[in-house]
Amino acid sequence: MSTAILTGPPAPGSSLDGDLRSLGFDVRIASGAEETGALLAAVPAGERVALVDPRFVGHVHALRLALTDPRFPAAAAPGALTAQSEARPALARALSTVSAAPAPTGTGTLADDLTGTLAEALDADGVAVHRPALGTLVATVPTDAESRREARAAVDAVDDEAVRLRTAVKAHDGFFTTFFISTYSRYIARWCARRGLTPNQVTTASLLTALIAAGCAATGERAGYIASGVLLLVSFVLDCADGQLARYALKYSTMGAWLDATFDRAKEYAFYAGLALGAARNGDDVWGLALGAMVLMTCRHVVDFSFNEANHDATANTSPTAALSGRLDSVGWTVWARRMIILPIGERWAMIAVLIAVTDPRIVFWALIIGGSFGACYTTAGRVLRSLTRKAQRTDRAAQALADLADSGPLAELVAKAGRRPGVRPLFRAPLALALAGAALVVVFAWLEPFGSPLTVMAAALYAVFAGGAVVRPLKGALDWLVPPVFRAAEYGTVLVLAAKADAAQALPAAFGLVAAVAYHHYDTVYRIRGGTGAPPAWLVRVTGGHEGRTLLVAVLAAFLADRGDDFTLALTALAVAVALVVLVESIRFWVSSGAPAVHDEGETA
Repeated sequence: MSTAILTGPPAPGSSLDGDLRSLGFDVRIASGAEETGALLAAVPAGERVALVDPRFVGHVHALRLALTDPRFPAAAAPGALTAQSEARPALARALSTVSAAPAPTGTGTLADDLTGTLAEALDADGVAVHRPALGTLVATVPTDAESRREARAAVDAVDDEAVRLRTAVKAHDGFFTTFFISTYSRYIARWCARRGLTPNQVTTASLLTALIAAGCAATGERAGYIASGVLLLVSFVLDCADGQLARYALKYSTMGAWLDATFDRAKEYAFYAGLALGAARNGDDVWGLALGAMVLMTCRHVVDFSFNEANHDATANTSPTAALSGRLDSVGWTVWARRMIILPIGERWAMIAVLIAVTDPRIVFWALIIGGSFGACYTTAGRVLRSLTRKAQRTDRAAQALADLADSGPLAELVAKAGRRPGVRPLFRAPLALALAGAALVVVFAWLEPFGSPLTVMAAALYAVFAGGAVVRPLKGALDWLVPPVFRAAEYGTVLVLAAKADAAQALPAAFGLVAAVAYHHYDTVYRIRGGTGAPPAWLVRVTGGHEGRTLLVAVLAAFLADRGDDFTLALTALAVAVALVVLVESIRFWVSSGAPAVHDEGETA
């Protein structure tokens, strides 16, 4: 249990003691500064501790936001301060320093604002103190009876629960999610919170529902298709509710971060597989379309991730294009129009649910590919324009994040190491051009050459060389954030083309499994970087071969197994299983470890 220490006797009639206990705190009352320090020292080192001014007046949810959020080592609001185990030593030092200082003249007290003084001391000691945005919530420390009455009136004027429900919903969401899901899913989240359900349980329920939906789609029957569409929407409602529950109850966790970050893609791609299986039952082979849709969606997400990481902490990060976007945002309807046309997850799943109920999987996949392609062109073009017109100085951190997203294996690193020599380095001045040239080379040869051609193997080997050349220099150029998406398109596209051209039965389903396993590795990399823990360990990238190594390996397998029946399918299946096992084991190990970030991913915002 966490401990809250009131730094003095509470005011008569105050509900502060009960409010803190309702938040799960064991409340202790100090008679002064010296006893506050003693009580702080008596709290076990691994527990959260909060210091609260006994004069505090405010909403319970204000205290909840300030004192119970697990994502931050320290947090503060007017009259309240909390520190988790990692910030406890700094808090003890700050309290000792403040206690040793003379009391302010004429007050006879340690300080007029002890918690505020301690928060400033923590900041000065290098501890980042989170200060939540309270909005209309009240959190104040009145100094006399009149100001206390005014503070109580302000508390009574704002519905604490209504604010809590409203802020449980993500601020910037898609049109369908905002107006057709969140209007009621927030109440589902509250219902779950009041019954002790956790976000992880709701996330798991969403996954199971989506898998059942995929199973219904795999029947290939109209009733199965209709049921799959309904269940897919139910899964999406639960998917929204899990994040809203996390925000409503502030139940963020390392396991929740991993589940939420990966299950959305697992659900969608499992449903693609279910649609392909259902179509096959009716004699329609759409595995190529299913894989194409998965490749398109994954590459779109990598574009988003790369652009955001490249500009995460860039200086002078402004452009005329960004200013125009801001002006358009001031016109209400344009905000929703721009969010809808890029086919975010809510609109995408709604479209899938409706189309599968009245048409067939082939039409669903073509709609996904056409709509997704339009959205990808729209967003990528806008980001290219922003990048070309802004004068942003990209940081070393951004360059490292892009290098991690590139997923360069041993072959590319060997070429990059050679390219960093003084006499050779000037040859590698255009990372994006090198990446595009290598990607075009391998995909075009895979497409034009007969299946199993040695020329495709040579093109894949040259792709590895170009890929290494693209990462010789730090990726700090205006458009260098496009390098990781180009690598993803090259690898996934090569696997798709070779599997489509293979005479081996079931090569495309095997390729679907391989791309899904590799895509999981790339999403896992993204969420580790977002959590501030860096990329997966170097040994994992080496063992899985990196993007260029896997591309070359698939080309070699196609060349050696072209005339050996189903051996190519078996090889792709074995490779998919091997990659999935390695990356899943390492991912699970990381996300359940104490080193994983306690965050809850907000999911797609556009």
